[in-house]
Amino acid sequence: MTSYFVMISRVVCFAAVLLLLRLPGFSQDAGSRTEFFPVHRKQVKKMPKPRRLWVFFMAGQSNMAGRGQVEPQDTLSSPRIITLNASNQWIYAKEPLHYYEPNLTGLDCGMSFARTLLADVPKKLTVAIIPCAVGGSSIEQWLEDDTYRGVTLLSNFKEKVALAKQYGTIKGILWHQGESNSKPDRIPNYEEQLQMLIDTFRGITGNPKLPILIGELGSYFEPSEAQKNSDAINAIIHQVGLSDPNVRVITTADLHPKEDKVHFNSAGQREMGRRFAEAFLGIK
Repeated sequence: MTSYFVMISRVVCFAAVLLLLRLPGFSQDAGSRTEFFPVHRKQVKKMPKPRRLWVFFMAGQSNMAGRGQVEPQDTLSSPRIITLNASNQWIYAKEPLHYYEPNLTGLDCGMSFARTLLADVPKKLTVAIIPCAVGGSSIEQWLEDDTYRGVTLLSNFKEKVALAKQYGTIKGILWHQGESNSKPDRIPNYEEQLQMLIDTFRGITGNPKLPILIGELGSYFEPSEAQKNSDAINAIIHQVGLSDPNVRVITTADLHPKEDKVHFNSAGQREMGRRFAEAFLGIK
């Protein structure tokens, strides 16, 4: 009987430790960022017919690449949501989708976008979400096809587009970028550059009316000068959106950051995904 109570006590203590590790503010080890990263990702053995596969690309910098905390709900796969891995193999999607910066990557908005979209499209459709975003990349680097953090930005996008065209229909691009350009000497050129990049994306995909979904920069930057610059980029994004019937801008003013005051937190990433999906559905 004594040994039974000892065993129960140990179980209770272990459970209490696990609970403490999840309490806000409780110190965890450096590996906590990857605590819920999936260990196994299943390869797709039978692809859907091309007319039933809708392909979307995620491009931009770190808030599109994702820095949120991945939680169990983000790693639930669906037979109707697929992506490409680092070897360009089709796999069933789980967060994190991006893999270019393994020491930084976290939750992005891709799975939330796909799940929201699937609720409003025919049940025979499959959605592919292709990650192409690289943290810290500027719009100049995208336009000039620079190699940044080991990724040649526009060439990588072209490669993924060429592959996707073999399997499905490219339906849109999710773009979130601008933090690297939110500086007084760069802001005046941003509108022209953004329009050039939209034209470039559409030229590569072969669709001059391809929907481009753009997310606002956050409204949580400090000090106030940084927020002023962010607001200036957002004003440009909205101006571009007003001039193009196939561009939609999603608001992020009510979304919250992580402790770093730079990146959207997990709730913000999931909400962005929902808003991107709603914006796309509004174009159709």
